Amino acid sequence: MSTDADRGDRDGRDLAAELASAAAGQVGIPVDAICVGCGRTRVKRARLEEIDQHPQVDPTSLEATDCTSFKHVCYRCGGATWWNPIAVLTGLLERERGE
Repeated sequence: MSTDADRGDRDGRDLAAELASAAAGQVGIPVDAICVGCGRTRVKRARLEEIDQHPQVDPTSLEATDCTSFKHVCYRCGGATWWNPIAVLTGLLERERGE
């Protein structure tokens, strides 16, 4: 299981602020992902089905390697591009759930 609970941030980035941004999306689990177009890494939300997971799976048990690429907006590229998950942000997910 990937976890971000102890780090708080990654490479000087504020993951919670990125997740709160409209650019992250509104539906899905938080993942840290890299845009295949420009190489930018950002927190995005992805529905379980988008990352090729059963909708009933416990997302806290997922590893980034379990997840497939998904399409999401990249503002730097100027449109929808493919993003590769590099971490499932379980700490942010648990925080949202109040755990």
